[in-house]
Amino acid sequence: LCASLLFPSLFCPGLALAEGKSILVLDASGSMWGQIDGRAKLEIAREALASVVAEMPAKTTMGLMAYGHREKGSCVDIELIVAAATGTGPAIIEAANALNFLGKTPLSEAVRRAAEALRSTEEKATVILITDGIETCNADPCALGAELEASGVDFTAHVVGFGLTEAEGAQVACLAENTGGQYIEAKNAGALVEALRTTVVVAP
Repeated sequence: LCASLLFPSLFCPGLALAEGKSILVLDASGSMWGQIDGRAKLEIAREALASVVAEMPAKTTMGLMAYGHREKGSCVDIELIVAAATGTGPAIIEAANALNFLGKTPLSEAVRRAAEALRSTEEKATVILITDGIETCNADPCALGAELEASGVDFTAHVVGFGLTEAEGAQVACLAENTGGQYIEAKNAGALVEALRTTVVVAP
């Protein structure tokens, strides 16, 4: 096991790095207006994402999905905004900066859809979920993780819990753990950047 969940890249290099095709799933729910250290979580997330995505090697195949960005109270407000491809860094940053943050947290269905979008080839598929809340749409993240693991596809989900309590984190960590991925706790801006570097940037 890793010696650290917060900085896993320091102790188990390569374990959580994005390989093959990947999709970032960004929480754009209304709770992202909450603050950490006097700043809205959505502002911190945008800056961290821009910083880390800019570091991606050119060959990285990455896409962006968001939920909760178009409607309040909807459990189907999920959109693949940038399809997984190489050279998508600028488009991902632009899309994240344009998002509204106002809806619910259908994180399980979003991860399911992201996994389906990555199944067009036999490449390794990775979903990186960034969430500041728990599931709010009557779905079971733990069961979804087990289902995806049993599907026979080379699939891994990593979950970055942004500002979650320990109890909240436990409710979404199983989604990562059941697919062989990692749950990484990020309490502030610096920790969020490190978590994204660990899961997004492929080390040489």
